[in-house]
Amino acid sequence: MKVRGVARRAAFGMAVVLLVVYLVFPFGWALVSSFKTNAELFSTPTRFWPEHPTLEHYRQVLANDDFLRAALNSVLVASSVTLVSLAIGALAAFALGRYRFRGRSIVLYVILSMTLFPQIAVLGALFQLVNALGLYNRLPALTLTYLVFTLPFTIWVLTGFLEAVPVEIEEAAYMDGASPLQLFAKIMLPLAAPGMVTTGLLSFIAAWNELLFALSFMQTPDKRTVTHAILSFSATTSSAFEVPWGQMMAASVLVTTPLVLLALVFQRRIIAGLTAGAVKG
Repeated sequence: MKVRGVARRAAFGMAVVLLVVYLVFPFGWALVSSFKTNAELFSTPTRFWPEHPTLEHYRQVLANDDFLRAALNSVLVASSVTLVSLAIGALAAFALGRYRFRGRSIVLYVILSMTLFPQIAVLGALFQLVNALGLYNRLPALTLTYLVFTLPFTIWVLTGFLEAVPVEIEEAAYMDGASPLQLFAKIMLPLAAPGMVTTGLLSFIAAWNELLFALSFMQTPDKRTVTHAILSFSATTSSAFEVPWGQMMAASVLVTTPLVLLALVFQRRIIAGLTAGAVKG
């Protein structure tokens, strides 16, 4: 029995190691490639570790004004999407989570279904909407279209959080003379803080990494986001026959590292938020 237990733990440990390597390998490969010289990037056989590490790709990326402007655009768009998602989503979740009315379940499932559509399925309709509002090649177009996906997720997760608040707390607030708005602002919002952090962070990451809408609705270089700017490196910094993989890998590491750090810092709140959203509603 003891030998069987040791074998099970060894097999489990091996499975965990393989899973971690599988998940981390793409980011690790991008990180290692960002320090390789151009000769090492295209050498045969493939070199898994740089023999002559260099920061030249990072220097070129940080000296690229278009990339820096794209990073600023991404910060503006992702921040605005996060704030609007939380503001509207919290109010909607308060109504859906604390009040019972006819059609409530239908509304919740319609909101959930909005997260199931692939981006390409709604691209045509959103393109017509952006054109009709005169927002083509303007950053508010990205804020408006990203909300189509971040807002339903925010409402769904926060509804689960607010539903879990004991009704006795709500009744005590009303007995003390609180209005529904005061109950929302002074009682529910502080209690839903973990869910707010979770949904806010995931909305920011989704808006930061989005590419399809950025490609479709932005035309000029000064309106690009970081994902669009990285994709455009081949057309702006090299010949038509060479793809600057070193710069692309360095830029990918620069834009991904802050998100990884945020996810690690708030990992417990993310898990709590996803769990609450999955079992409530």
